[in-house]
Amino acid sequence: MTVAADPVTLGTPHARDRARLRAIIEATDVFRAEEVAIALEVFDGAVARPGVDYTGLGAFTQDRLVGWAAYGATPGTVGTWDLYWIAVDPAWQTKGVGRQLMAQCEAAIAESGGRLIVVETSSRASYAPTRAFYQRLGYVAQARIPDYYAPGDGLTVYVKSLGSIGSEKVSHG
Repeated sequence: MTVAADPVTLGTPHARDRARLRAIIEATDVFRAEEVAIALEVFDGAVARPGVDYTGLGAFTQDRLVGWAAYGATPGTVGTWDLYWIAVDPAWQTKGVGRQLMAQCEAAIAESGGRLIVVETSSRASYAPTRAFYQRLGYVAQARIPDYYAPGDGLTVYVKSLGSIGSEKVSHG
């Protein structure tokens, strides 16, 4: 059986998926050790208090985590949300898992009154496929800050408009 033949389902990740998430993040070979720790902190928050600061979404095949995303409302804004993290097992990249995760995140954000999604990512060469992924999904680079994360590692900020929202509720986190 090949990886492509296994169906992927989206659902809520659980604490038992933490070690698998660490393995996925480390296998991508693009994150520094401190970034791995931050991803696990976000995961822990999403699992312990879903929807409070972060909402987590997992991609599973045969109950095995193969991808993960986390998003949340941006405090102090009207309808702006952040995509905090997305990671897909390298064996599952280019098979539509990231696209499924993003589509579900976008739908959930829109259902919650979101109008704008902000994604921050690295300018390092190893992130070129990630930046191309966001661009294919309609995200537009709106800002670049050189040397943001570290010397030679700038920040690229992508945004995607989901349309207007009906209420003027401000999220304060």
